[in-house]
Amino acid sequence: MKTASVKEPSVISVNEIDNPRLGSGEVLVQMQACGICGSDLEKVFGQYGQPSMRLGHEPSGIILDVGSDVTEFTKGDRVFTHHHVPCYDCHLCNHGNETMCPKYYETNLSPCGLSEEYVVPAWNVSHGGVLKISDSLTFEEAAMIEPLACCVRAWTKFLYREGDSVAVFGVGPTGMMHVMLAHTKKFSKIFCFDVNDFRLDFAKQFNITNSINSMDKNRMQIILDNTNGQGVDVAIVATSSLKALDDAIDMVRKGGAVMMFGVPSKGAKLDLDMSKIYSKEITLVTSYAASDSDTKEALRLIESSQINVKQLITHTYPIIDSQKAFDHARSGDNAMKIIITK
Repeated sequence: MKTASVKEPSVISVNEIDNPRLGSGEVLVQMQACGICGSDLEKVFGQYGQPSMRLGHEPSGIILDVGSDVTEFTKGDRVFTHHHVPCYDCHLCNHGNETMCPKYYETNLSPCGLSEEYVVPAWNVSHGGVLKISDSLTFEEAAMIEPLACCVRAWTKFLYREGDSVAVFGVGPTGMMHVMLAHTKKFSKIFCFDVNDFRLDFAKQFNITNSINSMDKNRMQIILDNTNGQGVDVAIVATSSLKALDDAIDMVRKGGAVMMFGVPSKGAKLDLDMSKIYSKEITLVTSYAASDSDTKEALRLIESSQINVKQLITHTYPIIDSQKAFDHARSGDNAMKIIITK
């Protein structure tokens, strides 16, 4: 079977390997769709700061076989599989930091989600890491569960109210999911920032307040003019650009919140005037990945049609063309979400 991996910086290798063996309590899945996300791009083209270099953590597919002791799932089930599941019993989990749990990093799909077939470990199977999806949900839509779950988790990290305003910096696929979530939470004003004209135009379809080029010299004034001179209540940085983070800190109101959501390169540094953070009483928070409880909420939002992820999918590539898919995702050329299929 085919599996994709990082061969060297900026280069993906698609290799033929033996089909994975199924152990007790495990599930074998035939991948049907797997999304490319920012952390995947960072692993290939940047310097990823997290331990795993496995590609593909947004897979959906069909169960080919189940190991002994598996009773909840059967061959033919259509599923989304979460690549990591925490222990829910350690100090970190008990404080709501499930994605920091040591167990979380141990529970990987094998060989990875970007494979024609992969094994879901027994821990994931028995602890909520496999979700059945309805027949009405396409596999491509199901591949959007994990990135939406990451966004869902981020919104639990800061305070907000109905009628608030938000600026989303970087309106790629997850940035647009934040726009969609802002609508479900009845935000009154939504501002979108990017340097990609296609994505700025794309965002205009979503009933936003304004779509602004991040290089626009008047960008700060535009925000002030539309927020009674205060700035936005919430700023979400859905890009690795540290310049965007700097802008977010400037554009958020006094007492507002900045969510650092995009994946920075390892060693990335920002020369930041901390007196600005202090004097404005800005809440600066980060959010990494998602737990299986977040994926369940994401699935609910998609299946209830509260979030329409289908409109974000612009391109699909077969697994053999993974390099082309990643190059395209990196360039963002007339693209939003790019999905790899079997």
